[in-house]
Amino acid sequence: MFRIGEFSKLTQVSVRMLRYYDDAGLLKPERTDPQTGYRMYSAAQIPVLNRIIYLRDSGFGVAEIMEAVNSGDDKFIIRQLDKKYGEITGRIEEEQMRLERIKLAREELSYGGRMHYNVSIKSIPPCSVLSLRKVIPTYYAEGELWEELSVFAKSHKITVSEETFSIYHDTEYKERDVDVEICAPVDKPGRGTGAFSFRTVEEVPYMACTMVYGAFSNIAGAYAALAEWLQQNRLYRMTGQSRQIVHRGPWNEEIEEKYLTEIQIPCLTLTRCQGPE
Repeated sequence: MFRIGEFSKLTQVSVRMLRYYDDAGLLKPERTDPQTGYRMYSAAQIPVLNRIIYLRDSGFGVAEIMEAVNSGDDKFIIRQLDKKYGEITGRIEEEQMRLERIKLAREELSYGGRMHYNVSIKSIPPCSVLSLRKVIPTYYAEGELWEELSVFAKSHKITVSEETFSIYHDTEYKERDVDVEICAPVDKPGRGTGAFSFRTVEEVPYMACTMVYGAFSNIAGAYAALAEWLQQNRLYRMTGQSRQIVHRGPWNEEIEEKYLTEIQIPCLTLTRCQGPE
């Protein structure tokens, strides 16, 4: 048996923390001397202490550590560790998004408050596509749709063009439950199955377009530039569903600063716009 100071030296854990674990009920001494009140520990308690430490260092709270240690089940602890891993990964992704917003804000301020986006009008011809349309939790889940479409195309031996694009069917921006249709141009139509369909995407005679370089977080600035352009060019009025084409993205470009995304907003000309402002 070892006194608390001796046990502290052998385990490289401070006396203060050992007392805290005792008070919290995580690691009670093997016995307490009835005459002196000294806490006495045994070597058999070292594996338990090590488990407490790595759970603590993994972000577990006292109640979570106690539940894991008291379970005496390594498989249960592994499941808890996997759960904690997922929670921490989610927080890291949220923090990375915040860092991207900070980076974007700094870039915009460096450009005098706004980055430059060139807006042009072009005609988009009709196009035969393999389509997958779903309501997804957020815009960030769009990648899962592309994975589904890729698997479907390969399994059905469908050749699709690399000039894929997304259509956003919501009439307003939504943070959740986003109505997205992804489209992959095809040489000839086939038979749709389930959520997959073959259709012709209609022609758009006047499409306001701008290119976005760099991270996807820059897209918000591009929409702001389109809004300003539309306000200054009263000959055009936005209508229909906006589109997005990722010419260079995570699947074909390793450097985020080299991503290239095209934003498209369909328009009517003033001569075709009817009704009051």
